[in-house]
Amino acid sequence: MIERQASVPPRALRALVVDDEQPVLDELVWLLGRDDRIASVRAARSGAEALRVLDEGDIELVFLDVAMPGLSGLEIARLLGRFRTPPRIVFVTAHDAHAVEAFEMNAVDYLLKPIREERLRESVRRACADADSTPVASDDRIAVELGGVTRFVSRASVSYVEAQGDYVRLHVVDGGSHLIRTPLTTLAEEWEEAGFARVHRSHVVNLAHLRELRVQSGRSSVLVPVGDELVEIQVARRHARALRELIHERAL
Repeated sequence: MIERQASVPPRALRALVVDDEQPVLDELVWLLGRDDRIASVRAARSGAEALRVLDEGDIELVFLDVAMPGLSGLEIARLLGRFRTPPRIVFVTAHDAHAVEAFEMNAVDYLLKPIREERLRESVRRACADADSTPVASDDRIAVELGGVTRFVSRASVSYVEAQGDYVRLHVVDGGSHLIRTPLTTLAEEWEEAGFARVHRSHVVNLAHLRELRVQSGRSSVLVPVGDELVEIQVARRHARALRELIHERAL
C-alpha cells in the first residue's frame, strides 16, 4: 500500500489509484500528489486490495485500470454502484474499447495511457466540479454511441424501453432510439424509483410520458409518445394491476 499526503485546500478529494502495473501506479500517485485539489492518494495493485481500502468508506475519487487480473476495473465500478455514496470514478486504460460502457457507469472521465499530467489535471477538475454540483441520480445520464461518437441522453427523455436480447433499445420522446447493453430486468429495477414501470416482459414505460391507458376485452395497453406518433404497448396481465395502482398514486 502506498500513501502520499498533500496540502488540503477546501473540497480536496481523497483518492485511490488501482492498477496492477507498478510503474503506472507509482506515476499516478506521484502526479496526483502534486495536485492541491487532492487531499491524499492511496494505491492498490488488485481489485481485492482496492475493495479493502474502499470498505473503509473515506475514498471520494477512484482511478481504475480497466484490464486487471481477477476483478477488472469495470467489475469494481459495478460494485461501487451499490454503495450508498459511491466515489467518483475515472477509468484508466491503454485503449478506448470500453469507453461507452464506462460512461454508462457515470464515470467522470476516461484516461488513455500513457498519462499526460495536463490531461490528468483535467480529470481532477471534472471530479471536483462533480463533487461541488448538486447531486443527481446516478443513472440520470445515459451514454450512447452514435457513429463512433459517445453522446448522452437524459433518462427523463426516454418514453419507453424495449428488450432486445442482452441489450435494450431506448425510445426517446422527440423521436429516434438508442441501443445500450444492459438487461431489461436490471434496468427496470434500477429505474423504478425514477418513475419507470415494467408493463411486459419486453417493455418498460416512463409513467411521466404516459398519455393513455386502454382496457378492451379484458386486455390493457398504454400509449406513449415517440416523435410525432403515439406508440401502443401491450400490458401483460400480471403487470396490469400494479400499473393501475401506480397511475392512481401519481394522480393523487
